[in-house]
Amino acid sequence: MFNRILTVCTGNICRSPAAEFLLRQGSEVIARPVEVLSAGVDALVNHPAEETTCAMMQSRGIDLSAHRARQLTRERLRWAELVLVMEQHHRDAVLALDPTARGKTFLLGHWTNREIPDPYRRGDDAHAEALRLIEAAVGPWVDKLG
Repeated sequence: MFNRILTVCTGNICRSPAAEFLLRQGSEVIARPVEVLSAGVDALVNHPAEETTCAMMQSRGIDLSAHRARQLTRERLRWAELVLVMEQHHRDAVLALDPTARGKTFLLGHWTNREIPDPYRRGDDAHAEALRLIEAAVGPWVDKLG
């Protein structure tokens, strides 16, 4: 059972906050408390979530307005029992920072066999596709949490 999950992307303003909040929502549905945080390998520290991501999440009833980007650190990796990354190069960055995270670091899209490309500055369609992939990837992880 995983009680502490860390989601990781590049800037921590699009994909990993969306995954963080969707995983939190999923853990509420299964009525099992799970702590979920997010961070970026090259975070735009203290920036809010990107506005397109915020709007698309708001349309799903999820408010990202409190989110502020955080840098990935060894301490955050050691706090986490499960680390979910968007792309293989994020996994490489995690393992470079903390090789002991190897056995607990997976692609968010592990069960869907997909990486989730960065939508930042690529328009609404890229954001919608990234969010669709994130939602599809989060479902199987929530099932595993139950």
